[in-house]
Amino acid sequence: MSQDAKEFGPISYHTQGDVALIGLNSAPVNALSKAVRIGVIDSVNEALANDSVSAIVLYSKLPLFSAGADISEFSGGDLSPMLPEVLEIIEQASKPVVAAVTGNAFGGGLELALACHYRVTHSKNKVGLPEVHLGILPGAGGTQRLPRLADAKTALDMIVTGAPTSVVKLGGVFDHVVDAPEETVEAAIEFANKVVADKLPIKRVCDINLSFDEQTKGLFTAYAEGVAAKTRGFFAPGHCVKAVEAAFTHSFKDGLSRESELFMECMKTPQARAQQHFFFAERAASHVSGLSKDVKPRSIDKVGVIGAGTMGGGIAMNFANAGIPVVMLEMKQEALDKGLALIRRNYENSAKKGKLTQAQVEERMALLSGTTDYDSLADVDLVIEAVFEKMSVKKEVFGALDKVCKPGAILASNTSTLDLNEIASAVSRPQDVIGLHFFSPANVMKLLEIVKGEKTADDVILTSMKLAKTIRKVGVLVGVCFGFVGNRMIEPYGREANRLMLEGASPEQVDRVIGKFGLPMGPFTMGDMAGLDIGYFVRESRREFIAHDPSYCVVADKLVQQGRNGLKSGRGAYLYEPGSRKPIPDPEVIAIAKEEAERLGIKQREISDQEILERCIYPLINEGADILKEGIAAKSSDIDVIYVYGYGFPVFRGGPMQYADEVGLSEVRDRLNYYKESLGEYGKHWFEPSDLLNELADAGKSFSSVK
Repeated sequence: MSQDAKEFGPISYHTQGDVALIGLNSAPVNALSKAVRIGVIDSVNEALANDSVSAIVLYSKLPLFSAGADISEFSGGDLSPMLPEVLEIIEQASKPVVAAVTGNAFGGGLELALACHYRVTHSKNKVGLPEVHLGILPGAGGTQRLPRLADAKTALDMIVTGAPTSVVKLGGVFDHVVDAPEETVEAAIEFANKVVADKLPIKRVCDINLSFDEQTKGLFTAYAEGVAAKTRGFFAPGHCVKAVEAAFTHSFKDGLSRESELFMECMKTPQARAQQHFFFAERAASHVSGLSKDVKPRSIDKVGVIGAGTMGGGIAMNFANAGIPVVMLEMKQEALDKGLALIRRNYENSAKKGKLTQAQVEERMALLSGTTDYDSLADVDLVIEAVFEKMSVKKEVFGALDKVCKPGAILASNTSTLDLNEIASAVSRPQDVIGLHFFSPANVMKLLEIVKGEKTADDVILTSMKLAKTIRKVGVLVGVCFGFVGNRMIEPYGREANRLMLEGASPEQVDRVIGKFGLPMGPFTMGDMAGLDIGYFVRESRREFIAHDPSYCVVADKLVQQGRNGLKSGRGAYLYEPGSRKPIPDPEVIAIAKEEAERLGIKQREISDQEILERCIYPLINEGADILKEGIAAKSSDIDVIYVYGYGFPVFRGGPMQYADEVGLSEVRDRLNYYKESLGEYGKHWFEPSDLLNELADAGKSFSSVK
């Protein structure tokens, strides 16, 4: 029976027989805030001072054991007592402390469990040390305690990757594993009673000594080399290896000191600032200001998709994966059959890789149906068109949907560049129209640009934001303009890459510079993969906006006119051998660029890597500043989320706007002005700093200061 019930802030305390039960109860995720740390210390001291208490069980009153540190405290302030102090009190306790790890334990949460003398959990549980994703390493003894309980390879894998790990793979870490979560606390109480009854020793991890033999030394050498190759641009992974190695080369006390030293080195890096910025940016993206609390989302129980091509099929898979039935519409049965067959092939490939069972493949395919008749969409709650990127085609589709879809159905466009307000003008219910811009491949890419039209209803916005989470996407709300946020910003990036080729840079030099910066591929490789004809078509629809610049992507236009559409045609900015995606430099492209430069009176020269980087990235940032100024994006962090998840901008740089803040807005502005003056008429038109960039640079502020 429970006795001596007390509360120590967010920590509950009571006794059951001679066992003190300390419950973490800080919703929503038991973050180890200062209040929690104080409460744990006070409750442990209460148990130690009570002569009738023989053992302590630490558990969670929430589904999650603990998500770890409260990283909002990273900004500073009086944080005493720090987590290492809490863990030392637990580890040095004179009575056995058993951790009942009832749910996921991540970061400091796992470190808390490791400091206990025994650990009990259930077989369905996962734990992890994900600090590397914040650009740091476990800083409360995780790098020292985990390898003392698990083997070196397991500790390295967990700490360097930050990936959650099943507890059944961590036999040395957990002393007892039960079958179900609800059994964990009682099993821990029984275990604690057994420890007392059998007079088992208090097992302090700090008392375990590790040897650094030649085999272990070789493991760390090889692991460090592999990490350096696989995590280029990141700082923390290499330091994680050094910290774990310290568990083998140092005493426990000295190992903790080494861990702390390496932790602080990580914290001072731009990578840590960038990764922590992005952590908060991703979470902030889901919060939409201005919506009434009374607004309720609409129910989405069935979805229609117009178009069964690569994009339409990928979109449909997202909903089938979430258990939502989808009806796909095509004008011809042959195209519909081809699209459904491609989806099945994608699922079958996932099954071959062990990502799905065959039963799951069939379950998902059963949720997909096809039609060639618009009337089949009469009962859908949401319909998404993924047809040819041409306004007349889009409006024709929406006109047909307006006639057949039920009242309250959301009508969404997957357009990547077109004016959503004009599309909405084709229907009698523009309040139901929204943009849902998926990124290719749609069933893989995490980003979903949610485009709000002038008349889009609040409940349609709310439904779309919630739906993004349902289909495991990161939804970011944006406004209407050409290209919205992502494609509008990529335009000056691609423009400058093409202009640099005219001025003397080769496609491979530009791609190498951008790759070294951290993007997965450079602009020319990306163009070839996407298809050069796609960009050509967009330019054709916007010739009046670029007519003043005869050099605008002129080489890219020439390539398309010669049938060089990229990978799919075996020739683009590069050559490709049949069946290979490896780009091969082509002297013919250099010759075309030279010929066009001569025709346009552009003198070719040797161009530095630094100029290439600045001219590709800084105009992109400058466009982002205009987008922010115009309110197309609500906050600079939203732009960063779009660029990391939609375009592969390196997370260790935090996104383009965070990168600009790190470089300094005055520096970005100065370099834009330099190119504005040094590139003649071309520079004067394309490199004018944004008004917002000028304002912030003059005030010594950052993009993140814009609210």
